[in-house]
Amino acid sequence: MKNNYFAALMIASLSFSAGVKAASDPSYTMPPGAVPYTIDHPGRANGLIDLRFLLDGPAGNHGFVTVKDGHFRFADGRRFRCWGVNITGWEMGSALLPPHREAEIYAESLARLGVNCVRLHFLDMRTDQRVIDGDGVPVARGGQKPPITHTPSGLIDARFDDSRHFDPDQVDRLHYLFAQFKQRGIYIDFNLNVGRTWRAGDGVPDHDLIGVAKGVTYFGPELIARQKDYARMLLDMRNPYTGLRYADDPAVAIVEIVNENSLLEFWQRGWLRGERVPGGENLQLDLTPHYARLLTDRYNAWLARNRKATELAELRRLAGVGPGASIPFLRRGDFRDAPKSRFRAEIEFLTSVEVDFQQDMARFLRDEVGVKSIIMPTADHTYFIAGQPMMRSSAKFDVMDSHVYWQHPAIYGHRGDPMVNRPDLSIPVKLARTAMSGKAFTVSEVNHPYPSDYGAEMIPTLAAYAALQDWDGIFFYTFEVKLPGQSTAVIGDHFDITQDPVKIAQLPLGAMLFLRGDVSPAKTVVTRSYSTDQIDESARMPRVEQPYFTPGFPKALPLTHGSRVACLDCAPIAVPPLPPANPILSDTGELRWRTDASGGTISIDAARSQALVGFVRAAKVATTHLSADIANDFAAISLSSLDGKPVRTSDHLLLTATAKAGNSGQVWDDRHAMLDVWGTAPTWIEPVKGWLMLRDLDGALAVTATPLDGAGKPIGPAIKGRMMEDGWEIPVGDPAATSYVVRISR
Repeated sequence: MKNNYFAALMIASLSFSAGVKAASDPSYTMPPGAVPYTIDHPGRANGLIDLRFLLDGPAGNHGFVTVKDGHFRFADGRRFRCWGVNITGWEMGSALLPPHREAEIYAESLARLGVNCVRLHFLDMRTDQRVIDGDGVPVARGGQKPPITHTPSGLIDARFDDSRHFDPDQVDRLHYLFAQFKQRGIYIDFNLNVGRTWRAGDGVPDHDLIGVAKGVTYFGPELIARQKDYARMLLDMRNPYTGLRYADDPAVAIVEIVNENSLLEFWQRGWLRGERVPGGENLQLDLTPHYARLLTDRYNAWLARNRKATELAELRRLAGVGPGASIPFLRRGDFRDAPKSRFRAEIEFLTSVEVDFQQDMARFLRDEVGVKSIIMPTADHTYFIAGQPMMRSSAKFDVMDSHVYWQHPAIYGHRGDPMVNRPDLSIPVKLARTAMSGKAFTVSEVNHPYPSDYGAEMIPTLAAYAALQDWDGIFFYTFEVKLPGQSTAVIGDHFDITQDPVKIAQLPLGAMLFLRGDVSPAKTVVTRSYSTDQIDESARMPRVEQPYFTPGFPKALPLTHGSRVACLDCAPIAVPPLPPANPILSDTGELRWRTDASGGTISIDAARSQALVGFVRAAKVATTHLSADIANDFAAISLSSLDGKPVRTSDHLLLTATAKAGNSGQVWDDRHAMLDVWGTAPTWIEPVKGWLMLRDLDGALAVTATPLDGAGKPIGPAIKGRMMEDGWEIPVGDPAATSYVVRISR
């Protein structure tokens, strides 16, 4: 979904819209009670937060990751999960492919945060594709563009009049970055076709009109050939720092064919007849006459092979064309009342185009390039259209993948609501629509985009419910390596979490909930199946049926039990209704989601991890080992064992206490949905203030909590807990911190 921003290259206008003003400007204020707090990735090498014990380096030492029994596994049968981030380089002073020293620093920081997978995204951009001028012209949402110069981005060498040459310096950076990740036990997802644009030397018709060519990449012969060229160039390279071709390196866990790209999606959105697609003016999605004719001719040739003469005559009559004439595609506005025969013909044809392309690419990667990693076709990512049609083509692979963003800024006018108040439309509920029995399931993009007063809810909520659903991978979008002297320590855009004091603090918590498996999988998995007619008809259901487009589906199901699609184009099986419940309790008893007039709360009560998320103060919720008496209206507080023992007997724990975070001087718009002024450094936090009670700690004689700074280093002396009737009480908020290392003496 972030691709609506890609083509516009929004990085200058949104990332540092006010960055040229001095930080000392009196307008650069912080909210009352906020305290400066800056994430320091280079400093993490000596910090107290170190989750490298969850990683098993070097990556690939157990052989290639495969899919067996519906999950990622190594050859010896051991489970493997990805807890990851996307790597991009959108912002000023960021680099997708950094110099060697920064590659070392940020690979180390991610490993210490518990990240064991990265998705290398937008490698197929040109080295000049991210040029930003510094003319000081006013830009969107206030402020001015900062004066910066060209920064190389992807692999494709801009010095050539085609997109078929790699820049040698960028290639070396890729090799070194890969080696640094591999050494630390971090696996790689190579995303092939993402943001590539086309040049005259590529021999691609209408190269200057089709932008990133979404959809067209499925059927344009020249575009398909160029995608194969790129895949071979990338995966056939031998990394001098590892000695292996990427196709032969088991540190490559996943190879993705295309990103957020489906003909069936664009058909449902009205693109194939040239109707305006929301965001299409940026993505240049309207078919040019050449590609419209190419697809229509292919459709009619397919009809001639797959429909009887009488059926063809009827389709022409329904389309209002004469004998022998070409049958056009339906307009989106005609979907609802279109005769079933015509509607079904289109969906069958487009499915065949997707299947043919994806299977041909997979064959090419396996047989001609020698790829041994898991191959993934694309991602379900648009929840206001049905996902079932696209699942047909994806289901021919071993992995299903999805993307989702809570109230994405490109498609929400009113935004900024707390997700804890809407369990029915929450991130876990939307994502669960695509998971299938017998197939691994990943989330290769997800975020709770900035700005939001409630971003602290995302990571603990998603990590907990992903573990309940027993998914196989999560990659947050996005993380960006910062270049010294060229970057500013701010939350730079809607998606970059690199300098976000809340989300970075919570990555270790999520790693323990999901990667370590602190939250148990659901005891019961409820499956559903769809007939051919149900799948076809879902494509023209009204948006009110989103996100499942399955009338009667109980949206609380993925918060209660496991949820999977058993099969497609088979005998339909409906999900039985669930009785209304508040709170919504997981069948493991570890997760509880409550909503009421005071706001929603989620509690996580597992043996090795505990958490309270949402409107904790008003709800007065508690878990077995954690309760809170705080001044903040909204917070996410967690306690996780660092020594692998249950919290009850652990001697070494990580306490995370987060609320709001932001940039100095940021100014909300009148709707409190977006920012009129983006702000600058330093970043700030609203510290969680009050008292936290650590309860039922067996044999505890003393409890201390050491507050940590943005590098994970101590801020002053440890705070001594007080033994109370209910447990050990720890005052928090002074000094301001998001993380504390807890030590227990027995």
